[in-house]
Amino acid sequence: MYRVFRILPTKLAAMDVVYQDNLAGRQSITVREARTLGVGGEGSLVLVEGSDEGVSRAEALLKENATLLTGADADAAYKAFRSQDDEAASGLGFVFGG
Repeated sequence: MYRVFRILPTKLAAMDVVYQDNLAGRQSITVREARTLGVGGEGSLVLVEGSDEGVSRAEALLKENATLLTGADADAAYKAFRSQDDEAASGLGFVFGG
């Protein structure tokens, strides 16, 4: 399960609560600037992947400080995260002779 959120720079400190939470903090959490992902709009995008319970807990913790992306927006952001990860892995393989 995953969720993608948009969080404004002035609210980014709210991520500390998620990282410090016993359940939400154990999920895979990736934060990137929206513009580096090629996604329009201001702020950062937060990808939270993991168990249903953990992702739901992160969503509850972020509800006051971030906007949950849905539908096509969430899909496009998720694909952008995966694309960057694939490019990074591909580049690392090249460096180590892969």
